[in-house]
Amino acid sequence: MEGIFHFATVKEYNDLNNHETFHPLVSIINFSKANPRTWGKERNVRINYGLYCIFLKDIKCGDLKYGCNYYDYQEGTLVFVSPGQVMEIENDGNVYQPKGHALVFHSDLLKGTPLAQNINKYNFFSYNTNEALHLSERERQIVLDLFSKINYELRQSVDKHSKKLIVSYIDLFLNYCERFYDRQFITRDNVNKGILEKFEEQLNSYFLSGKPQSIGLPSVAYFADGLHLSANYFGDLIKKETGKSAKEYIQNKVINIAKNKIFDSNKTVSEIASELGFKYPQHFSRMFKNVTGYAPNEFRNLN
Repeated sequence: MEGIFHFATVKEYNDLNNHETFHPLVSIINFSKANPRTWGKERNVRINYGLYCIFLKDIKCGDLKYGCNYYDYQEGTLVFVSPGQVMEIENDGNVYQPKGHALVFHSDLLKGTPLAQNINKYNFFSYNTNEALHLSERERQIVLDLFSKINYELRQSVDKHSKKLIVSYIDLFLNYCERFYDRQFITRDNVNKGILEKFEEQLNSYFLSGKPQSIGLPSVAYFADGLHLSANYFGDLIKKETGKSAKEYIQNKVINIAKNKIFDSNKTVSEIASELGFKYPQHFSRMFKNVTGYAPNEFRNLN
């Protein structure tokens, strides 16, 4: 059996967790105040969030899934959810007491603020598998301190400064999370290098197969899916490891393969473009010239 829950407002989520609603658009949740959880007889519980939710997990409380994969999460981990995402909890039937904290806010809170324009730059809201943020104890204290500051503002009388201060604290919190993720990319360097090696292997295999002719040029999402990563996390990882975006990395691979093919004077530019997955030869010629400075036939004559 499967149960589906939808939280469209902050108050609905506060009510679930026995929290008073001090502000209709934002809340800091302390899960220790919530009643012990039980999802009944449903084997899988799906939760559709209409809110931005950032969970600081202090205890394992069910295996979280997004899509077809499990979150890499443990005690002291931040999990990010944006409006419209659906989380799945595998229910073992046991009753458990939630622990940890959460920052929950509605997108309407951001209207008219710079964060409304900038929140999409925080790619970690789109990370979904094996990609949660694991905090050091010092980082965890910074998170709790910022949650405390937001909670303090929520309990004050609303004035003309309230929204500005609360959104500023959220923006500061997200900037810290961006820094913590940069640290995590570095501290997980061995894992990341393994992913880069697999990416390179997949790229080589793709162009040695007949896939370019049948599928076309590969996308970033294609390789991210093959590595069981979200496209945003995969792109950020490649950028941190190579200094190039994943799209640029793929494009450079295409051009390097094209250079070798151009040396074969028996092949026309149209044939080479088709072998690489280009639907139109002129698109290949344009990309080749943008990267090398030469049209394909000019490059052939030079070499």
